[in-house]
Amino acid sequence: MDKIGHLKVGVYVDVSNIAQNGGYGMHYDILREFACRNSGIAMRLNVYVAYDEEKAKSNNDYRIKADNFHSILRDFGYKVIVKKVKWYYDEYNNKFGKANADLDMAVDTLSQSDRLDYVLLATGDGDFLQVVKALQNKGCRVEVLAFKNVSGDLKREADVFSSGYLVPELINTDTEIASRRWGDIGSRVRGICYNWFHDKGYGFLRFITRLDGGLWVLDTRKTESPYETVFVHETQMSEVVDIFSLPNRDIIFEFTLAKGEKGLQAIDLKTIYKY
Repeated sequence: MDKIGHLKVGVYVDVSNIAQNGGYGMHYDILREFACRNSGIAMRLNVYVAYDEEKAKSNNDYRIKADNFHSILRDFGYKVIVKKVKWYYDEYNNKFGKANADLDMAVDTLSQSDRLDYVLLATGDGDFLQVVKALQNKGCRVEVLAFKNVSGDLKREADVFSSGYLVPELINTDTEIASRRWGDIGSRVRGICYNWFHDKGYGFLRFITRLDGGLWVLDTRKTESPYETVFVHETQMSEVVDIFSLPNRDIIFEFTLAKGEKGLQAIDLKTIYKY
């Protein structure tokens, strides 16, 4: 931590792992803002991207899109580490490509961690389990952020696991309403069901409203809590999930915010993912 008390943050993103597991189209400016919430300082911002040189030579559209993507990442302050796709043949003479960034990302994270207080690993790959342990042994707190197909061991080993689905505007909602910002009445947001009254036929959802405050401050009555509570009736919930499985913090719901009699109400629910 520096002399004015700000956490020194490092962000390391396995782009292929994230894109292939629910995070395609992730907004990297929001990721940076989320990782550095509460006045953190971005000391390292590394993204590891696969690049197919053979395809780039024959497909101009692929080359232009890749170059534009890399330029956008650099505009947001990320260092782009390009891993060139290498081609191999299996025992049946089928050609397949690999551009595994795991080793580079692991080595960079560990070698650069001496100057970091907080590390965010954007990957769901269980191969990073030992990296997380090593970082923690060096005194870093480690957050893992991912979407689908996340290693259970990796989730449990991290100091914090954040589902990318729950971070406001990190990826677009399935039904994007351009005129509505996340958290406004009528907007689509994602959250979890943390309380359910089976005898009364209703419960409550919780969603993140802003990228500051402590994620551990779950009591939405406290001003430092970044969460908002939403009422949901069983008539809305029973269409998308077995209500007898509730509450369940491992199910991600997407819903529209409506104005209820006593506060926010969730309507038009759908399930996005279950961990």
